[in-house]
Amino acid sequence: MSSTNRVEVPEAKAALDKFKYEVASELGVPLTNGYNGNLTSKQNGSVGGYMVKKMIEEQERKMAGQSTL
Repeated sequence: MSSTNRVEVPEAKAALDKFKYEVASELGVPLTNGYNGNLTSKQNGSVGGYMVKKMIEEQERKMAGQSTL
């Protein structure tokens, strides 16, 4: 079974990977490059969920004209 996840903008893949590891570090999830089958679904889900939360917050700031980046 192949993954249906794909990056719409291939140039963004490296930035998304870097962001993923930053978020994992903030949450204390021991994410490594490569196999992470030792992590729980809760740990992996928390990384993805927090990434989405941070992206939405940043977009809301931009839309309000208050971007901090």
